[in-house]
Amino acid sequence: MSPFLGEVLGTMILIILGSGVVAGVVLKGTKAEGSGWIVITVAWGLAVAVAIYAVGNISDAHINPAVTIGFALVGDFPWSSVPAYIAAQMIGAFIGAALVFFQYFPHFKKTKDQGAKLGVFATGPSIPHTPSNFFSEVLGTFMLVFGLLAIGANEFTEGLNPIIVGTLIMVIGLSLGGTTGYAINPARDLGPRLAHFFLPIPNKGPSDWAYSWIPIAGPIIGGGLGALIYSALFSGLVYPALWIFIGLFIAVQALTIVLEKRKNISGKYEEEVVHRKNTQLKRGG
Repeated sequence: MSPFLGEVLGTMILIILGSGVVAGVVLKGTKAEGSGWIVITVAWGLAVAVAIYAVGNISDAHINPAVTIGFALVGDFPWSSVPAYIAAQMIGAFIGAALVFFQYFPHFKKTKDQGAKLGVFATGPSIPHTPSNFFSEVLGTFMLVFGLLAIGANEFTEGLNPIIVGTLIMVIGLSLGGTTGYAINPARDLGPRLAHFFLPIPNKGPSDWAYSWIPIAGPIIGGGLGALIYSALFSGLVYPALWIFIGLFIAVQALTIVLEKRKNISGKYEEEVVHRKNTQLKRGG
């Protein structure tokens, strides 16, 4: 099997098991309905472990564009292979999401909550707040890539690495994932979000494209920072890209703050307009 197919298969396994447990928890009429967040985070961690065991010897089981780009930034992966890996991850994520849809089709029909249906495929914030949501994805993916490099540096754990990485995913989910659903992986979010958009899901509602840039940009920046800062601290190699990514993070974070303030001002203005109209109607009555 080629590394390309390895990434397709690994990412497909990740989404089948990960999105599958989300479907079991949030959709109506399943045996696992209402099992809760801990079940979801544990299952995602185990899904990562299974995917790594399946294709780790074939493609190194990146199964995440943020990991692929982060490793390339510090010379642990050739840039020439980055586009193919990301394409494979996207394909695998889409296929995995489609299979989950067919697996749970009757339950999608029974579930009226459009947000729950979208949540099977893609992440979304518990409280919409662009600066915090973006920062959450940056920090979560920073911990992921930083942790992966730290785990890989300890050769005595080699046989247990998939389990340890899976545990890392669980910990990130339990500690940092409650805010945005911890995509920490652009393919994990974008591939299934595309599946949600294209598949004939009954009464599915919108795919929330306005939010979709956060689980793409946040993980890429966070993963890059995780790899570059790890390299600077433990290998003594300070790549020029470190300063670029720090600047990029500051710029995007500042932009999210500005946009959030404008949104709040706009919201208050709309509330005032509605209040004035209601007041005028009451006076007229």
